[in-house]
Amino acid sequence: MTLLPAASALLPVDMQCAFDGPSWPRRWNRALDHNGLRLLDAWRRSGRPVIHVRHDSTGPASTLRPGQPGNRFREGFEPLNGEALVSKSVNSAFIGTDLDLRLRRLKIERVVVFGISTDMCVSTTVRTGANLGWPITLVTDACDCFDLPDGRGGTIPAEQVHAVHVATLGYEFCEVTTTDGLIESL
Repeated sequence: MTLLPAASALLPVDMQCAFDGPSWPRRWNRALDHNGLRLLDAWRRSGRPVIHVRHDSTGPASTLRPGQPGNRFREGFEPLNGEALVSKSVNSAFIGTDLDLRLRRLKIERVVVFGISTDMCVSTTVRTGANLGWPITLVTDACDCFDLPDGRGGTIPAEQVHAVHVATLGYEFCEVTTTDGLIESL
């Protein structure tokens, strides 16, 4: 990976407690928090902006609904003073929010994304952002996703869901890297 421009923003997507609850299927990436916290720490030390993305579900029974314990950020992923927060109620952090405007006002040249879930909110945010013209980097080992039903009575393992989405995103929508690769580029 080449050096990141100083005008890059980090978007941790939906790093929330709900995804550890029993109502969610199996996740695969046991290194998610470790890699995400390393990335966030290095990013903060570089002085680049962080814009946290939180899913505030409008569903009355959702574990991600504001006021529910699951809506909280995972330990260590809470915004620090001066760090922005974008609240969304759909899969893309660009839809129904001021994220695009915030990035433009900051004169951002590249957006770096990680979080939960690779195939849902992370992927949709990357795709929407790329369609809006943002150069995007996805930090793959700081993402996680869930086993999914295959529609025929079976299950698609989360590792496979992740690999396919990363391949699709990397083919057309973004640059793909690892936590180590991203930290080295700062």
